[in-house]
Amino acid sequence: MENKTYTQVAPGVWGMKIVFVNIYMVATAPGEWVLVDAGLKTGAEKIIKMAEELFGTDVPPSAIILTHGHFDHVGALKELLAKWPVKVYAHPLELPYLTGLSAYPPPDPTAGGGLMTAFSFIYPKGPINISGHVHPLTKDGTVPHMPEWDCIHTPGHSPGHVSLFRPEDKLLIAGDAFVNVKSESLLAVIAQKKELSGPPKYFTPNWLSAAMSVKKLRDLKPEIAATGHGPVIQGDELTQGLGDLANNFQELAMPDNGRYVHEPAKTNRKGVQYLPPARFNTALICTVFVLSAVAVFGLVNKIKSR
Repeated sequence: MENKTYTQVAPGVWGMKIVFVNIYMVATAPGEWVLVDAGLKTGAEKIIKMAEELFGTDVPPSAIILTHGHFDHVGALKELLAKWPVKVYAHPLELPYLTGLSAYPPPDPTAGGGLMTAFSFIYPKGPINISGHVHPLTKDGTVPHMPEWDCIHTPGHSPGHVSLFRPEDKLLIAGDAFVNVKSESLLAVIAQKKELSGPPKYFTPNWLSAAMSVKKLRDLKPEIAATGHGPVIQGDELTQGLGDLANNFQELAMPDNGRYVHEPAKTNRKGVQYLPPARFNTALICTVFVLSAVAVFGLVNKIKSR
């Protein structure tokens, strides 16, 4: 079953875009399903409606699995948990950002260019606190309530980032380990222009780990990839694109400059332990100032014209 708000990715798997980020629902048994990620704060109603259309009313998920805890992947969690008080699972290294212990390394507005990057300094970096609900994924690679799937630790974009892989049909839910849109560009994000890319540059604090994670996913030889941002990609387009990205990660994915390019943030199970110094970018500040002034000017004119 599908409608204009969500699409079927593969047998038993559906995805929906909420503004600019994707969530996924996975049928695991008759009448049972799992939610992967929770989108933006404004998305709870859409997620609930999608679940009701796919699985019926009053059929909560067996669990919620988080690829990671960035604001655009956990935004609707608290509202969803009020309706569905189920267990949430995340990698142990992600727990500090989900239990109120630590904020993520700050977004880097000097990395990668584009308006999504320039305004990243205003994006929430957490933490949230769902201590009564969140539980650690185990080290054995199994996924609770998803016996046909493997959990793969793919750090870099966040310390405890995970991707989910179904060997039977080589379906990969990649989270933000790599994405299928140039996420630094506002125009590309709005148009959802397909372009297999590395993790969002403005929110990736460890580029060496990110590169290794992409190679790990490439080696799985996925045939379908559902990413955290952008449309689903499959077949030769995926094979060639992911191979190119893995083999040329520095040229294709890493920013030329940025806070974390030459020195990563250091984290552990308690959260952030060290941050490299922030970089001062005069051009960026001027750009943000001009764009903000234009936005305010447009708003004032709109009010005057009423």
